[in-house]
Amino acid sequence: MAKLVKSSRSYDSSRRQTQARQTQLAVVRAAQEQFLQNGYGGTTMAEIARAAEVSVETVYAAFGTKAALLHRVWDITVGGDDQDVLFHDRPEAQAVRAEPDLARRFVLHARVSAHTATRIGPFRLMVQAAAAAEPAAAEMVAEMDRQRYEGMRVMAAAAAATGQLAVSEEECRDVLWATTDGTLWHALVSGRGWTDERFATWLGQLWTRMLVRT
Repeated sequence: MAKLVKSSRSYDSSRRQTQARQTQLAVVRAAQEQFLQNGYGGTTMAEIARAAEVSVETVYAAFGTKAALLHRVWDITVGGDDQDVLFHDRPEAQAVRAEPDLARRFVLHARVSAHTATRIGPFRLMVQAAAAAEPAAAEMVAEMDRQRYEGMRVMAAAAAATGQLAVSEEECRDVLWATTDGTLWHALVSGRGWTDERFATWLGQLWTRMLVRT
């Protein structure tokens, strides 16, 4: 009898955890939509709660502050899901690093970068627009740059290990870092009407010409 009670309690606990995760994800998705639509400063926790169809108390209980929720929205935006895995440890990034030919690797990396830019670019522009007036947004910009720097450091170290770099590992890291914040993607895709495929091809060629020894 005791085992049956324990099993039931375990089931209830698991179900509550699943429901809590689903609620939190709904809040994050709602916050993402509200931030992009109204800006960080123009969005309130109450508006996020209404969009997620939960109470504002639920939002505060799950995330504490709007700044903490902004950070969680960034995690979802860069990864594309709610898995707690760094981007450069994800399968798509690992597949890029596994390519032995460096020119081909940069082409693959450019495709991944173009794909993620569709999520990251608009988010970064929104946060940058709020940074002057909102300290939390300014901190978020710095954190985004730090995370991307770490990711490009990993990519550059892997590129240097191939012996095919035409520049130093540090220069490779800095070039990758400077060209993957979404600014170029926004200027050429959103501003000039390029397709993502055209942008990815151009970026891959740029990196190859600049960074790969011929």
